[in-house]
Amino acid sequence: MTASAEHDLVVEARPPAWSRPVVIGAAIIAVLLLGAALGMFLTQRALSGDDQAVPAAGSIDVGFAQDMSTHHTQAVTMANWERDHTTDPELKQLAFDIESTQLEQIGRMKGWLMLWSQPEQSTGAPMAWMAGPTGHGGMNMGGSPAAAGNGLMPGMATDAELAKLRSLSGKELDVYFLQLMLRHHQGGTDMAQYAHDHAAQPAVRTLAQSMLISQGAEMDQMKLMLAARGAQPLP
Repeated sequence: MTASAEHDLVVEARPPAWSRPVVIGAAIIAVLLLGAALGMFLTQRALSGDDQAVPAAGSIDVGFAQDMSTHHTQAVTMANWERDHTTDPELKQLAFDIESTQLEQIGRMKGWLMLWSQPEQSTGAPMAWMAGPTGHGGMNMGGSPAAAGNGLMPGMATDAELAKLRSLSGKELDVYFLQLMLRHHQGGTDMAQYAHDHAAQPAVRTLAQSMLISQGAEMDQMKLMLAARGAQPLP
């Protein structure tokens, strides 16, 4: 075989440039569908086994599924950007792990909301489902959700911070991603803890506990990764 023929075979075997985003997009859809199917299955089993009422709008179960889905969506966005733009294998793996885990959890929560005939996003104030006289979780002493002054849920990045993340490269990108994602995980802890302690649905409490465990381990990992790069968490 001539060198020219060998070259032609290599070119033909190489996947087209457009195939990578198509494959990634298909994988994301598959993870969301898997999570939704799992969420619907577990919820149906819980409802039939415990004969519980379907959660209503404004309940802890519905509010948690709506707000945590929104919170997770931003984490997936940041992780997707880091995975595609970092040159550090350790950061690439962390970003992939966060993206895949939280995509599956989003799918599960959206599956619940579909079964409960509730919208995917709340029309009220963020974390209003945590308001009450007990002062738990993400509430301040006045009994109202302790959302950030910019109206975002705790830990979420602003538009300016996301723009800065997209403007960086190399070590600066990696450090800023770790700082934003660590704060993001920390901000979602109160929601997960409150749902774990007060949600009516066993499936919701189980998922909240899973989030606390997995994100707790990731927070420890991110702190070590920041220290190894001579950086500190955001104040």
